Amino acid sequence: MNEELDFSLEIVILLLLAVFMSLFGFLLFGIRTGALRYNPDATYGLFLVIVSFQIIAMGKTPFGDFRRSWLLIAIGMCAAILGMTACFIPGSLTGFTRVAVGLVLFGGGVSLLVQLFASEEKAKTWMRIGGILRQLTIACALVYMLPIILGAIMLFPGVATDRQTAILLVLYGAGFAYLSWCLWKIGRLYPSEAHTQERESTGSAKWLGIFQEASLPLSVAILILLGILLTLLGLLLFPINLGLLAFSPDGQLGLLLTVMAIQTMALGDTPLGQFRRSWSLIIVGLAFAALGVVSSIVPGLLTGVIQIFVGLLNVIGGGASLIQRYLPMRRASGTPPTAPAGVLPSLKKMMVTQTALNSVAMVFGISMLAPGLVPGPLIAGVLVINGLLLFILASALWTVIGVQSSR
Repeated sequence: MNEELDFSLEIVILLLLAVFMSLFGFLLFGIRTGALRYNPDATYGLFLVIVSFQIIAMGKTPFGDFRRSWLLIAIGMCAAILGMTACFIPGSLTGFTRVAVGLVLFGGGVSLLVQLFASEEKAKTWMRIGGILRQLTIACALVYMLPIILGAIMLFPGVATDRQTAILLVLYGAGFAYLSWCLWKIGRLYPSEAHTQERESTGSAKWLGIFQEASLPLSVAILILLGILLTLLGLLLFPINLGLLAFSPDGQLGLLLTVMAIQTMALGDTPLGQFRRSWSLIIVGLAFAALGVVSSIVPGLLTGVIQIFVGLLNVIGGGASLIQRYLPMRRASGTPPTAPAGVLPSLKKMMVTQTALNSVAMVFGISMLAPGLVPGPLIAGVLVINGLLLFILASALWTVIGVQSSR
């Protein structure tokens, strides 16, 4: 369980989608009978955020793989803002997000299915080789065909019953899990080819302006996504506190936990510190994702529990990070190690920014644990500051990574 895992980001996203679709299907059985409430806005919004992260971090879209250019990243950010707004403000974008998700599922499924069987390098070659590649073909076909049906159901409500939709969603989730397992096995059997493809994708011809290749590290991409999330949430809380907009605390908590799950599974980065990516940590990340999905789909079911959980993680994590950062410095003696001239200022900026982030996280955690203790406008301001600090941290981290990779 503690063995180091080599899960790629693509596998992490597929596992996250497997949890999302499977739980959505199982919960829909209770929703259709009236036993459970349903928040369509947060459901559609959460799906769009997951898709947007895949676009920003990998250049993979529901319609196929593209050059991860600045234009594509901008499109991903717009999709993320749309999804987050739907999660935070119920009823504001219900019809639009439903149609958007339906078009993504239907159009993406058709596009990927055509690419799978039309390309000489995909299904035809994989089926001829056999083995795990034949299973990959089956998994891809399953994952590409089911969204065509689900997309049609979303675009034309009433063509299928809720029970039929629930069964399709569960099968869709199982397909994602199967596909992630196939990719993991292939990565272990053909590691050199995977690295070669990665080098080829990053070493293609140069483009100009917004079409230029964007070498955005995964850690920076996650920080940017979190920065957008918290800044947008903070800005929306100002009119929400004035009673001008409705608000979904369940959608907010579900989104936070889902992004936390991505950080945990992709980077081993948790609110309590950095850990080795093992099966144990993947299970923890999947548990975060499951809580986030349930919170988003079924409002009120886990609100109190998740609020306390998120509050404790922020308070304990923020405090532990401050102690780990400054206690060794007080005990250390002698001359501090030197660093390259281009790195040292960015490292100092990162330390100051991380200290501010930890302090702000503790304030946010306290507001979760004791609602009403911190005034609403102050919480909104804290979240905006937190989001802006994350952008600063992403910039500093990007500089450090760039300097180190060029040495």
